Parts: sequence; C-alpha cells; structure tokens
Amino acid sequence: MVGFFNKKIMSDILSIKEIEHYIHSGFVRLDNSFSKEIADAALEILWNDLPCDRSNPSTWTEPVIRLGMYTNEPFVNSVNTPKLHNAFNQLVGKDKWIPCRSVGTFPVRFPSAKQPNDTGKHVDTSFPGKDPNNYFEWRANVKSRGRALLMLILYSDVSENDAPTVIYESSHIDVASLLSKEGDPGLSFMELASKLDELPKREKYLQLVRQVQFTYVIRFWFIQLNPTGEVRLNLWHSPLCC
Repeated sequence: MVGFFNKKIMSDILSIKEIEHYIHSGFVRLDNSFSKEIADAALEILWNDLPCDRSNPSTWTEPVIRLGMYTNEPFVNSVNTPKLHNAFNQLVGKDKWIPCRSVGTFPVRFPSAKQPNDTGKHVDTSFPGKDPNNYFEWRANVKSRGRALLMLILYSDVSENDAPTVIYESSHIDVASLLSKEGDPGLSFMELASKLDELPKREKYLQLVRQVQFTYVIRFWFIQLNPTGEVRLNLWHSPLCC
C-alpha cells in the first residue's frame, strides 16, 4: 500500500490537457485535493468563530460574514497535500514556490435576500502600494509580482443556488493585455476594478461542489448574492509565492 501511494504521488497529477486548459482558460480544477476529514475539521473551526448558530438559521441575519487568516493545522494541511505539491511543481516548477502556512480570507455566504456589499468583478492583487495596510491600494502587474499561483478552495459543497464564485474563462489574457501597458507599477485593486467592465465578454465558469482550483492571478471573477441556497464556507484566496 505504501509503495502504491508513493508511486501515485510521484506521478503527474495534471494531464497535458489540464495544463493546456490552465494556460488557455486561466484555471484548472482539482477535485478531492484534501480529505473530507480535513474539510470537516476546518469547517468546525470556522463555525465556532462565526457570531451565529450553525443549527439555527434564524441567527443567519447577514448575507456575508468575513473571517480572516488561519494557521490552524486543518487549514495548513488542506493546502499542503502531496497531490497539491505535485501540481504546484508541474505548474510553477520544482523548488520554485513557497508553501502556504496561512489560509484566508473566508467570505461565509448565508442565504439572504439582502444584497451584500462585496458583489462584483475583481482581480486579486499581489503586492502592496503606498499603504500596505490598505488592501484597496495593493497592486497587480503583468509579471504577477509576488505570486505564482492563486488557489480558490471550497471546504463546503456549493450548488448553483449558493452564490458560487464565477470565473471568467480566458479573462487572464485580457487583464494581462491591460496590465502590459502599465509597466512594473501596474494598477491598484480599485484601478483594475474600474476597468473590468470594458474588457471583452467571456464565458462564465461556476465554482461548484467541493474542489480546489488553481488560477492565474491575472484574471477576474464575479461574486454573487446567495438568495436561497445553503451556507457556503470557502476560501477566498490563498497565494503561492515564487
């Protein structure tokens, strides 16, 4: 059993087709990248930190509650499995990335008719601006400075009714073209957000069920209202630095 497991780890996780999809579409999906036991342990920690009762929907009064960064063992283990490390090596190169030792942030989305204040398109930025404490001043450039990959991780099942994150296929190409005109300084989070509606229309891909996805950081996605579905607990992003 051990020999088979090691052989499985050493084999390539991503097929040539999946890597080509990552290059052309801007993301690749990896199912079952960590165990259900790890996911359940992470969910237990998140629910304990929420100001509401998991078993009492009447206490779910807000459409979204944000939780911060976590260094607890289940979170760190979830992003450092042999399967994921193998995929990192395929996408970035062996020994050319730094493992994640903290995970977050978490937008926990509850069923609600109330409009949350964070819906819309955005591109994740990767290096600080003049004020490192102001996330809206953080920046992205065409070289994706400070970040090799971006993971979007789901610890709970997500259906079409649970406000799934929308990824715009191949939009990383459009954003890279936009950023190529801005040189090393790039654009701030808000500067980028103001330009996204001007970019070409792209097909939508919904981030559904329990999965881990790698994405080019230079692309954008859309956050939706959760009107009637289940509570969704997912990782907003976790960077891998090169």
